[in-house]
Amino acid sequence: MSVTFFDLVDQYVSIADEVHEAIGRVLSTQTFIMGPEVAALEEELGQYVGADHAVAVASGTDALLLPLKALEADPGAEVIIPAFTFFATAGAVWNAGLRPVFCDVDPRTYNVTAETIAPHVTERTVAIVPVHLYGQMAEMSGIMELARAHGAFVLEDCAQSIGADSPEGRAGSVGDAGSFSFFPTKNLGGFGDGGLTTFSDSLVADRVRKMRVHGGKKMYHHEMVGTNSRLDALQAAVLRVKLHHLDEWIQARRGNADRYADLLADVGEISLPFVADGHTHAYNQFTIRAERRDELRAFLTERGIGSGVYYPLGLHLQDCFSSLGYRPGDLPVTESLTSDVLSLPIFPELGEERVSRVAEAVREFYGYSSE
Repeated sequence: MSVTFFDLVDQYVSIADEVHEAIGRVLSTQTFIMGPEVAALEEELGQYVGADHAVAVASGTDALLLPLKALEADPGAEVIIPAFTFFATAGAVWNAGLRPVFCDVDPRTYNVTAETIAPHVTERTVAIVPVHLYGQMAEMSGIMELARAHGAFVLEDCAQSIGADSPEGRAGSVGDAGSFSFFPTKNLGGFGDGGLTTFSDSLVADRVRKMRVHGGKKMYHHEMVGTNSRLDALQAAVLRVKLHHLDEWIQARRGNADRYADLLADVGEISLPFVADGHTHAYNQFTIRAERRDELRAFLTERGIGSGVYYPLGLHLQDCFSSLGYRPGDLPVTESLTSDVLSLPIFPELGEERVSRVAEAVREFYGYSSE
């Protein structure tokens, strides 16, 4: 039995009638850019997250970029981010005219903590971007305390964590802002690119609302130099349908994760995902740490089982950031993780049989009998 890394077809088939109805609603109005569907999505997602304000934009990258630009910080001001994350986090900082300052992460949760951030805070720090990696929120209480002590803006990167909870609140509701991606393979994925940013501050939210439509509320009147980052109504309509199923899908992901944990608990060569006390994991990825990672991945591929490596190189060592002066050894946890993390299939429709197939292959590779 082959097992793809992710499969969107079964999910689409299960909601096809609802999706077609929503798309038809947009087609009947011929309102394709922004409009009532986008406004309704903002309202519904704001309520789901528990945020005061929500602003839909064209991509998850813009959901990071526009709030950072809205800070109107001096060029070269510093933003602290993890080196172990997707490139968009750092790219948004750079393209906002700010300087990314990379920090290390916790070796169990893979997330930044107040302790990994603190050594990098300076008088030039204007923002901190904790990434809730793989679907688990960072420990936000310490991060918020640190940020408040230094007057830094906190932008949660929630691209992989919609629906995740912590003692401080749901992803996107704890910091000053939270950015979400609707890339198709996310837990809440659209039929193309899309993003949204939640805010606790109405002034920053209003600034981003203007920025996404060329810098003005009134057509042809521009209060600032903005950009075109509008969400299509078709995407919003599809996302509104999917939002009603999101909790059910996340629960299915957790069920798959629990089955993996049961089947792989005795495999000493791997480390299973760690869930911090009081947190609920949304499992956008099910990521293990594995000895001989690349050999294991090749073994799985030979048996028709998909997997992914998120991420093979820390951002601090990417060629495009060489001018920042980082060297191998600067962030040892990140550099260790890039050598041994491996993500296994976890999509909601995976089911027990395919989870068992993947687990059996992992066990076989390391010489464990099947159970």
